[in-house]
Amino acid sequence: MKIKWLVVVTSFSLIVLLLTTLPVSPGQAGTPGVVFKELEWDFGRVKQGEVVSHEFAFKNEGTVPLKVSRVATSCGCTAALVSQKEIAPGKEGRIKVSFDSRGYSGQVVKYIYFDSNDPKNPQVALTIKAEVETGPAARLELDRYNLDLGISLEGEETSAKLLVRNTGQLELRIETENPEFSFLVKNKPVTFPYRLSAGQSAELEIKLPGRAGRTGLLRDYILLKSNDPVRPTVSIFISRYVVTKEELKQLFNKYKQLLDIKSP
Repeated sequence: MKIKWLVVVTSFSLIVLLLTTLPVSPGQAGTPGVVFKELEWDFGRVKQGEVVSHEFAFKNEGTVPLKVSRVATSCGCTAALVSQKEIAPGKEGRIKVSFDSRGYSGQVVKYIYFDSNDPKNPQVALTIKAEVETGPAARLELDRYNLDLGISLEGEETSAKLLVRNTGQLELRIETENPEFSFLVKNKPVTFPYRLSAGQSAELEIKLPGRAGRTGLLRDYILLKSNDPVRPTVSIFISRYVVTKEELKQLFNKYKQLLDIKSP
């Protein structure tokens, strides 16, 4: 009897040993599997300022729980909220996506990124679209948004010109919050708010005061505020390299032969 029990115990031990040492395939171990009902949603025509929402449904078709690690959007105008952080096998979850159309016009495309522990699809990109309709409005357009003034002398006033257009259907009103700069149109000082009728344009001259002690690479920016509902605030960046008189003399002496400048 003891011998029979010894044989049974030994056989059972060998079976357990074989089961624990045999390699286990991923399918046997079990994995989560996220499957979305749809990857894209088109809201169609949306009036500017309207907030629209949609729910993306997904299912865990794997054999172990699906864990959602992150849901992110491509911009602050879009918000996404997942119904559950962990989805059991065979169960469904939802992502509610909201889009705020304020400040947008025309065709808009935004993305939502869904990260999970699904080894085959660790990140799924969802897309929302909308055609934002706007009524008559002012539209501010500039010919450039970066102004490079080159080299200037310390204490010297410098200036740059900027073409401003109103491509909208209503009058454009422009304000600025840079009192240290001077603004002119056709050599006349500008009084703010500056007004441009629909379809009109103007060449805006911006004058920057020179200051003693400020040399080297200088960067400034100007904020233009307007009644353009799409871009109510626009930034213009200005760069210049300011040198002293001594530095200017050294540059002149160094490059006068190259420039074919003869001394008097």
